[in-house]
Amino acid sequence: MTGHVIAPAAALADQLPSWVTLVRAPNPGPMTLDGTNTWFLRAAAQRVGVVIDPGPLDEGHLAAIAAQGPIGLILITHGHPDHVEGARRLSDLLGGVRVLAADPAHCVGTDPLVATESFDAYGLEFAALDTPGHTADSICYLVEPSNLVETEPPAAVFTGDTILGRGTTVVAHPDGNLGQYLDSLELLTAYDGLPALPGHGPALADCAVAARFYLAHRRARLDQVRQAVAAGAITAPEVVASVYADVDRSLWWAAEWSVRAQLDYLARENGPVDQLARENGADPEIRESAPGAGGLDLP
Repeated sequence: MTGHVIAPAAALADQLPSWVTLVRAPNPGPMTLDGTNTWFLRAAAQRVGVVIDPGPLDEGHLAAIAAQGPIGLILITHGHPDHVEGARRLSDLLGGVRVLAADPAHCVGTDPLVATESFDAYGLEFAALDTPGHTADSICYLVEPSNLVETEPPAAVFTGDTILGRGTTVVAHPDGNLGQYLDSLELLTAYDGLPALPGHGPALADCAVAARFYLAHRRARLDQVRQAVAAGAITAPEVVASVYADVDRSLWWAAEWSVRAQLDYLARENGPVDQLARENGADPEIRESAPGAGGLDLP
């Protein structure tokens, strides 16, 4: 049986690339792990750097980011508040620095990022990876410094909440989509040997290894959901009680969010869950439950 995952999905990175600095936000919790990871990138011999995910609207945290400067660009991986809430305030503190995101609602002074867009900035080469699933606007960034260090990997993947440094991530249904998330993980399996620098938790040594682990875990959970539905579970709370029995009940609300995404995925694949249950010999009574609440990190 697939159990509660709290360990990293790959070996931890021995150290960060020399051109990357972590400024962690002071917002630890069960859904944010040690806090939101704000990444400051500055290529060798460059004066100006780039920020990925400013984090929450916390004046002390934003001041710590600004102190890394000069900063010429702010990038967003996705629109959850613990990643983007402080973006406009940081832009103001820096004199109107551009904020670039997939969702125009989070952009400042620029058009929204186009999925798969590539661009150069301050000695760094960026490739936006279209990785929806956790949220509809989720983007990962493949970043390569123009001046490579021979003893370091040639690039790094900044994964936001698509891959975390510890545990697994929630698919934020209905904005998130499990089918898209599985496709995004498949995409990330291409980056063998490159470190994954996540939105929460420690840096991982190999993005592809982590993505393969996530894929296997998600598929195993889907099999468990299929079995629960076959046994007559219909609503998301019923499936959670069966499939996530090993997870602390205080986190079941977050598990329910992912279960809704799983049930939606199965409905698209095989038809409504009540039909699936009847086809497997159960006689379910159709029941509705309230929409899931928000959350970021799912065990």
